[in-house]
Amino acid sequence: MRYINLAFLMALLLGCQTEYQKIEERELASGKEVKELFLGLELGMDRKQFFETCWELNKEGLLNNGPTELMVEYIPKLPSGNSGRMRFYPKFEEDKIYYMPVDFTYDGWAPWNEELAVEKLREDVVQYFEGLYGEGFFEVSNEDKSLIAFVKIDGNRRIRIFKKDLSTVRAEIVDLPIYKQIEKEAS
Repeated sequence: MRYINLAFLMALLLGCQTEYQKIEERELASGKEVKELFLGLELGMDRKQFFETCWELNKEGLLNNGPTELMVEYIPKLPSGNSGRMRFYPKFEEDKIYYMPVDFTYDGWAPWNEELAVEKLREDVVQYFEGLYGEGFFEVSNEDKSLIAFVKIDGNRRIRIFKKDLSTVRAEIVDLPIYKQIEKEAS
């Protein structure tokens, strides 16, 4: 009887997994390793390679220094045709990139300009990333839909796109197994 109850409880718990959890579990179990970020940058790239790649792209006029000391700026061609900026700087674990936060903003954003609203920017960023990484982003939200993210998981690489503030959309690209290990060690 005890084993039947345990089996029933396990089936119930597994049945309660969210769609996100199912996809994450499936992708991590696939063993597929995806390193591609953008502009020749990759997850697992060491710090020296990151700086060398950025330096070369800077010399070509593709990258600039961002508004803060540790920020790189790129001007992407967004699907909407609106001009915007993409600012990024990775986090390293054992001197290798495991997490790449990327902030997107529209040039000329103002709170009264509905054409450049953050929700439109989020749609633009999702379409831009679909051009880089392929389709397959899905919506994840809380119950009242006050927090919405678009997510894509390919093997070890997870991409999340969400509204950071009134004018900024954040994309986070992580090597999920490393990210989970760091979170586990921190708690």
